[in-house]
Amino acid sequence: MSDHDQRTGGHLDVRASGGGLGAEVRDIDLRTLDDDAFAELHAAWLENLVLLVRSQHLAPADLIAFSRRLGALDHAPVQETGRRFVGNMPELYVVSNVVENGAPIGSLGNGEAVWHTDMSYIEHPPKASALYALEVPPTGGNTSFVNMYAVYDSLPETLKRRIAGRRVKHDGTYNSGGYVRQGVVPSDDPREAPGALHPLVYTHPETGRPALYLGRRRNAYVEGLELAESEALLDALWGYVDQAALTWTNVWQVGDLVLWDNRCTMHRRDPFDPDTRRVMHRTQIKGESRPA
Repeated sequence: MSDHDQRTGGHLDVRASGGGLGAEVRDIDLRTLDDDAFAELHAAWLENLVLLVRSQHLAPADLIAFSRRLGALDHAPVQETGRRFVGNMPELYVVSNVVENGAPIGSLGNGEAVWHTDMSYIEHPPKASALYALEVPPTGGNTSFVNMYAVYDSLPETLKRRIAGRRVKHDGTYNSGGYVRQGVVPSDDPREAPGALHPLVYTHPETGRPALYLGRRRNAYVEGLELAESEALLDALWGYVDQAALTWTNVWQVGDLVLWDNRCTMHRRDPFDPDTRRVMHRTQIKGESRPA
């Protein structure tokens, strides 16, 4: 983080990442934020799209309580094992490669997770996600984010005109780790795969800014086009996603809490050594409206 890029005029020390999005909020305890500091944190989140808060000590109940300040929470999705939640906390999702007593304690394994938006295959996708690090591997497992406002802004005008008013199907077959979702029969035809239709250009309900809303590449389909034409258009759009100047990567440390705006970002994860441990707790804040 750049020490010279500091937000002034408030209670919080917010340092922009120097990348295409993201900022670190320093020297706070998310368990004890008063209302004024939380309002400032919320404003910084909308401005920077992703916030990193290091050196936190969050029990599961603390993570849930902080997340609820942003809105009602989704229940965690069913994991590949068929487990839904931890103990009596249905809002808590465990992201981990660890196997204990022959059974995975979490989901998504140790492989690469490609660029995606969380749960965009449902009618009302979550507006935000919070991920908290309990154990991290010595190398790998980093999470990168991309600014989808900026990706949309970078499109040529001809491409913006081509996608205006169009909707894309967000596939519900596979999760971000590439696993088939619980209870879904896979199909390789994106026109037949389960999923929700959302506008390719999405207006953020709080900022009013347009963002490209892609979800994920696999099994996506642009409504009303021949399959080959849809594939070509999606390939063209995805060609603008992986621009280094529009991204930021968090190299995880134990105690990191990362909060991202699911409406105007995508994220991905680097693979890591399966013989090392990575344990994260995640919450999702419900979407309050359909993407529009």
